[in-house]
Amino acid sequence: MNYEPQVNDYVEWTKGVEGWVYFKDKEYITIEHIVRPKDEINLECCPIHRNERLLVICYNNQWKELKYIKSRQSIYEEEQNCVAMVG
Repeated sequence: MNYEPQVNDYVEWTKGVEGWVYFKDKEYITIEHIVRPKDEINLECCPIHRNERLLVICYNNQWKELKYIKSRQSIYEEEQNCVAMVG
């Protein structure tokens, strides 16, 4: 049986990429490979988002190359994935 990825699954891909499934469509998913805080200049220019993300596209014909690791309820479940708000 082939694995069908879902948003908030943590996966490893044989291409050397691992991370959370960030978006899913019938044709592809994006894997959130790197999350890092924005520097002060970028945060001032666009304060809507506090982090930069590197997303990798994995097309549905490549899903057979994915290994399911675990799932989470939401992006807020893992504190290491969030940047603390400066008050």
